[in-house]
Formats: sequence, structure tokens, C-alpha cells
Amino acid sequence: MDGSEFILAVVSRWVHVGTAIVLVGGTSFMKLVLSPSLHGHSPELMTAIRRRWKRFVHGGMGLFILTGFFNYVRAMPEHKGDSLYHALMGTKIILAFAVFFIASALVGRSAGTQKFRDKSGSWMAVVLLLMAVIVGISGVLKVRASTAARKAIEPPSSGAALESLQPPASWMVHRPR
Repeated sequence: MDGSEFILAVVSRWVHVGTAIVLVGGTSFMKLVLSPSLHGHSPELMTAIRRRWKRFVHGGMGLFILTGFFNYVRAMPEHKGDSLYHALMGTKIILAFAVFFIASALVGRSAGTQKFRDKSGSWMAVVLLLMAVIVGISGVLKVRASTAARKAIEPPSSGAALESLQPPASWMVHRPR
């Protein structure tokens, strides 16, 4: 990887993680602080807050899709043939799209998604749970060694491993019986 590829990879990672911080933190604030504080008060204020938050939600979704795709394509060669990696990544992507749908419904205006806004507290809790699972999967994927690295440190087959633990024949003392 040359210098410009390295810089692009680092910036993409920063943008991806930074977006997660803003959206998880913002959703947590909305669920745990703002919504309970405004409950029963000005619905107009909540609508105005939702309208402003929508910019962050939609912008964040776009950044997640762009940087996530870039990061995944960049990591694929390291995980060729690694079915667990791809299963976890696929699960993470599906959960992310579920979060995108619910978050869009919560900040939307259409009558079809009003039922989400009517129970926004419950749906924000679902979003936070899904986000926590996504962050957990991301942590596992990040610290888990790549396929190439695992093969380099993988122990030899069981028979070879036992043989390698035996001392050389020259060390053996032969005693007559």
C-alpha cells in the first residue's frame, strides 16, 4: 500500500467510526435525555428537532454506505475463504440497513411511517440495541486476525505438533534392559 492509499484508508476509517460516534451518541441523547425531557411538551419543538436531526441521519447513512463499501472491498483480499468473517460482515450489513430503515422512519414525514414516530421511544431503543450489536460485531471483526495471519500462526496438524514436542534422538539416553 503506497502513501496515498494508506491516507485514503485511514480517512475512510475515521469517517466511518466518526459517523458511528455521532449517530450512536445522538440517538442515545435523543432516547435517554431529550425525549423524556420533552414528553408531553411542545410537539412542534420535537418536530423541529427531528427535522434538523434528519440531516445527520441521512448524511450519516450516505457516509456509512460509501466508507463501509470502501473498507469492505479493501479488506476482502485479507479474508478470502474466511466464512466466519463474511458471515459476521453480512450480518452487520443487514442490521445496518435495518437501522437505516427505522432511523429514516423516525425522522421522516410520511403518513406510512407515522406509527414509528408514535412509538419513537420504543423504536429508538430497538435502534440502540441494533447499533450495539453492530458495534460488537465490528469489534470482533477488527481484532480477529485475517486469514493470512491466522494461517501463519496456526499450529501444524496434531501428529506433527506432537512430534515437534519430542526432543531430538541425540538427546535420548539408551539404557539396556
